[in-house]
Amino acid sequence: MGERHADDAKLYFETHVFVCDNRRPAGHERGCCASKGSEKIRDYMKVRVKELGIKGVRINQSGCLDRCELGPCAVLYPEGVWYRLEDFAAVDAVLEQHIIGQGRVAALLLPQ
Repeated sequence: MGERHADDAKLYFETHVFVCDNRRPAGHERGCCASKGSEKIRDYMKVRVKELGIKGVRINQSGCLDRCELGPCAVLYPEGVWYRLEDFAAVDAVLEQHIIGQGRVAALLLPQ
């Protein structure tokens, strides 16, 4: 599952980042990424990608990714790597270490 085949079309984006922007009612037991600032996180990430001149990356808002209690969360494809992006420093770490450096930011990874 998830393997690419020789006859697959070239990826339109090398990395596609989905940032949860789900909004639940106040007091919901699972919380929501929107109430934890995910919109500002996503907007900051978009700006930083442009500032850093990173090509082949698309930052999108997402509906519920079903992990809001761990959020604000994001998933990066095609790898399927999940991160908690609680502040702008976390965004910078993911951009620099994961996207530019081709590594992982262990401290921000969501549990399996």
